[in-house]
Amino acid sequence: MMDVQFRSDFDVTLIDTMGSDHRIVQAAKVSTLGAESLEVGESEGLISYLMRNRHGSPFEHGMMQWMISAPIFVWREFHRHRIASYNEESSRYKQLAPVFYNPPPHRPAKQVGKPGHYTLTNDGQRASLAAGDMQRIQFEAYRAYRRLLSEDVAREVARQVLPVSIYSTCYVTMNVRALMNFLSLRNAPSALWEIRQVAVQIEETFSAAFPQTHAAFVAAGRVAP
Repeated sequence: MMDVQFRSDFDVTLIDTMGSDHRIVQAAKVSTLGAESLEVGESEGLISYLMRNRHGSPFEHGMMQWMISAPIFVWREFHRHRIASYNEESSRYKQLAPVFYNPPPHRPAKQVGKPGHYTLTNDGQRASLAAGDMQRIQFEAYRAYRRLLSEDVAREVARQVLPVSIYSTCYVTMNVRALMNFLSLRNAPSALWEIRQVAVQIEETFSAAFPQTHAAFVAAGRVAP
């Protein structure tokens, strides 16, 4: 029996930050003070002004980096944001662990409406129904994957039998302006449910590292400057 793991959670670990609310103020003040901008103090009012009037470039002088584990179909959503830097584990060079995503029972899974104009509801049954079929297919797919590897089939070929529900780990680095753009789209009701669970955790780290900037972002209607 293979030790296949089924999960419905996502790992988001803050690795590093660069800058602060103070650094954003300094970056804005350099336009009028030059080198003397190094001497200015924090200014919550200036951050709010920059946010409201969409003066975005000072926010690019703060950076955040995370290590995130999520299923590959979530990474497809991430990679649409070309305003971030990604380094992901490669199944060409390593065997992926047998860890697969299954939707939890509370995940809305009934679609009402047509593509692009639909809503999702939770009737307590469809997510569980999907998870049952997923587990069967995921188990068989990983067994085929391991068998191909045992026959010396190249990893980059053998991986093609794996579903996009398998987990992968990635470093993600964004500047704060790009991060707000990401959050405006991915921590929103219209976002894919799974990436929103990741975005919620990311936003918690953002609000702790850049509290004034985060507060101004929320006050401005969650629109990136």
